[in-house]
Amino acid sequence: MAYKYLLEILTGIAIVAFCALFLYTSATMSGAEFAGSDNVGSGLIAKLSGIPLENFQPLVPQWEPPSGEIEACLFALQAAVGGILVGGVFGFWFGQAHGRKVS
Repeated sequence: MAYKYLLEILTGIAIVAFCALFLYTSATMSGAEFAGSDNVGSGLIAKLSGIPLENFQPLVPQWEPPSGEIEACLFALQAAVGGILVGGVFGFWFGQAHGRKVS
């Protein structure tokens, strides 16, 4: 009977620990800037090769949306389409497994 709520207790402890870790790191890194992996990778290549970062050009030119709202809308659309596809695949698998059990 003592183990009845063990999983719930462990989950609660994990959530509180994650929140505490997130708050601690965000409080200690107040002046830090976050950069995308493209910027970090290009900077590291420039530092290792000795070629200035301004001389690097992408192989495929990147299209930049005219505003941040359009960029956020495109990201949300991409997430929605991905969620529909993932949900469709899992729904199909669940339906096939359920159909085998019923038959």
